[in-house]
Amino acid sequence: VQLQASGGGLEQPGGSLRLSCTASGFSFDDYSIAWFRQAPGKEREMVALISSRGNTIYASSVTGRFTIARDNAENTMYLQMNSLKPEDTAVYYCNAPGVVLRGSVYNLWGQGTEVTVSS
Repeated sequence: VQLQASGGGLEQPGGSLRLSCTASGFSFDDYSIAWFRQAPGKEREMVALISSRGNTIYASSVTGRFTIARDNAENTMYLQMNSLKPEDTAVYYCNAPGVVLRGSVYNLWGQGTEVTVSS
């Protein structure tokens, strides 16, 4: 059972990055999945969530700039980040809450991918 995040890097303010999160070991299309981020010295916060039906929720700080999407055929979730700002600098984590495996409920986390926005 695994969430594997990728796509982070260094980008200039105003630029774009696309993060990917590939899942394995559970029925990906049955669950909501989300992106969280944690900036240095700050608590982890939810950035965006997409339900199993494709409904989306965004943090106010990224609304209009970030887009979350999922490809159930590829067991992959994406975060398209446009108009990046220095305050978007953080480690980004993918999350699958409430995954039922062998009768137990798990809150799954990926390993994180680092995004740095700087000129």
